[in-house]
Amino acid sequence: MGLVRRSLVAVALAAVALAAVALAAVALAAVAPVPASARAGATDIVNTVAPTLTGAAVFGERLRTSDGTWTPDGLAFTYSWARDGIRIRGETARSYRLGSADLGHTITATVTASATDGSSLAVTTEPSGTVRKATLASTTPPRVSGVTRWSHRLSATAGTWSKRPTRVTYRWLRSGSPIRGATRPSYVLGVDDVGERIRVEVKARREGYHPATATSAATRRIGHLVRVKRSVTYSVTTRGKVGAPLAVFKRQVQQTYDDPRGWRSAGVEFRRVAEGGSFTVVLAQASTVPSFSSACSAEWSCRVGRYVIINQTRWLRSSPSWHQHHLPRRSYRHMVVNHETGHWLGHGHAFCAGAGRLAPVMQQQSKGLQGCRHNPWPLAKERWFHLGGRTLPTRWAGRRLSAWAVTG
Repeated sequence: MGLVRRSLVAVALAAVALAAVALAAVALAAVAPVPASARAGATDIVNTVAPTLTGAAVFGERLRTSDGTWTPDGLAFTYSWARDGIRIRGETARSYRLGSADLGHTITATVTASATDGSSLAVTTEPSGTVRKATLASTTPPRVSGVTRWSHRLSATAGTWSKRPTRVTYRWLRSGSPIRGATRPSYVLGVDDVGERIRVEVKARREGYHPATATSAATRRIGHLVRVKRSVTYSVTTRGKVGAPLAVFKRQVQQTYDDPRGWRSAGVEFRRVAEGGSFTVVLAQASTVPSFSSACSAEWSCRVGRYVIINQTRWLRSSPSWHQHHLPRRSYRHMVVNHETGHWLGHGHAFCAGAGRLAPVMQQQSKGLQGCRHNPWPLAKERWFHLGGRTLPTRWAGRRLSAWAVTG
């Protein structure tokens, strides 16, 4: 009997324990949260078409996101933007303008749909392409203005661009090739520009844009300082034993006559003819120079009447003064041709105007500089002529020279 009673008590206690567990489970169920989809009246938000980006992935352009398609109707949308997956602070509009920080990166937009009961769902677009720099476009080409003659200054405008550049640089072109060192908004026409056409190339830069260039129209051919006032002809001959290459002599004499720094700037045009002409340039063996006139010396060049006589020794070796100052032989050749031709144009000898100044081309520079500096070209005040004039140096005034000789 005692055993049966103990068994009944054990069964009763087990039943009480099971009842307590059941009551505890009911109590926990009463306080646990219910999922939104399971709550009474909760909205089931579904995205049926994902939002997409439109717009070019280019600096300065604006990307826009669509909302996509959602159910149910009546949802509210908010937006955020990310660069390479990292949210961009403060960007909550439906569109986003690409800036310099975005270059080389991809952009995404996230659209969040929210219901009135507080439920929401966020969907992110596919990333844009890698953001690249924009391109500046020239809307009005650069322009060149100024007098198209040697020694005058040309000026350039930068033209106009699709976006105002923050930096503009210039490069001047001579017949399509860059002119060394010519990188300012203005350019002074030099000797090498005569006969050529000049353009300016402008390069524009702006942050976020590829550099762009635009080129002006070409100028007319650059002219000499003055138009031709008188055209003269000359021939070339030799006297005595001449070993210097005659073809080189002819070419370099003509180059001196054509050079804008020479007598061409006085308005004289020189054209070589086979024989005769207005005057004759003679390449003479040194010992034959006095044969033109007793006033001529075998040491120097000379001008006698229609003859412009270039001493071959000086042509080949220049003068001691030129050597002493380490000046190029070519500059001496310019000087001696200009000096002796200057006599034929009516110039007498000139003198130094002051220490340190350029010597007049009509000064006897090989014999003494008087404080001046060597100079192979006529000064501005020497740019005049009296063709074939018989002008003698002051120190020869009153002397009768039958050949009208003037030595260099």
